[in-house]
Amino acid sequence: MPELPEVETTRKGLATAFVGKKITGLIVRREGLRYPFPQDFDSIIGCEVVSIRRRAKYLLIDLDNNRVLLSHLGMSGRYSLINPQDVASFADEKVESGTYTSGKYSDVESSKYGQRTGFSGKHDHFELQFDDGSVAVYTDPRRFGIVKLFNSEEEEIQPLLEILGPEPFEDWNAKLLADKFSNKKTNVKVAILDQRVVVGVGNIYACEALFSSKINPTTRSCDLVNKNGQPSKKLIHFVDEIKSVLERAIAAGGSTLNDFAAVDGTLGYFPHQFNVYGREGQPCKAENCDRLIERIQQGGRSTFLCPKCQS
Repeated sequence: MPELPEVETTRKGLATAFVGKKITGLIVRREGLRYPFPQDFDSIIGCEVVSIRRRAKYLLIDLDNNRVLLSHLGMSGRYSLINPQDVASFADEKVESGTYTSGKYSDVESSKYGQRTGFSGKHDHFELQFDDGSVAVYTDPRRFGIVKLFNSEEEEIQPLLEILGPEPFEDWNAKLLADKFSNKKTNVKVAILDQRVVVGVGNIYACEALFSSKINPTTRSCDLVNKNGQPSKKLIHFVDEIKSVLERAIAAGGSTLNDFAAVDGTLGYFPHQFNVYGREGQPCKAENCDRLIERIQQGGRSTFLCPKCQS
């Protein structure tokens, strides 16, 4: 599943490609993904993209008609950008630009961009066409993605957004996390994945940050808070490592896992830096450590750790 660094990588790529352009066409090939597509999806035609923001793992595309197009990549979603000069090079597909009819979808089951997007185009569920002739194709084999459309003034009360905790950068700190953890007996690995505590710290980067801060993933969250409510040294280190691992992953373009690729098709390189994630049975990378990485199950997800370094 794309995590915060992958979504931020996507945001940067889409901002470069979308902002300042007018949407001239929309082609939809199914009724929806995890939820149905917006009934007024076609209202984005004729709108200019003003900016693209990220909130947690959601992409927020601001349009010049005061509306916001929300996109979540789910488990396998991604956008592919087709430059104007490349559009004509793909096999011909007779779909008129700028058309969309509510309740009726393209008669062509697969898009013509399958050689770029993969899966022979069978999982290309919608396309955005722009006034410069470029096209953005949304591909999602597992169809767990989300697309919503709402007025900008309604953003704070959107059910998907209003429950979210703080971003793991800027003003977020160990004291704020200590306040959340002070009475929480849930193990720290599961607790840090709760998007109400802090957003965007997914399974991969939680494992890496716990290893770097030498915290056992089974530690109770409250045990990382001092009796006076202040964060322990370990919790302070943990927050620093969360920020560090996410910043390094963003700089590397995300992680090459499953189907993730940046919007230009390039793959991230952060996996080459993994210390524990996905390394079950391999030697720990820590100096003077002779133990093998282990995998345990927590909250239905795999946790990777070094039993010596994180004892």
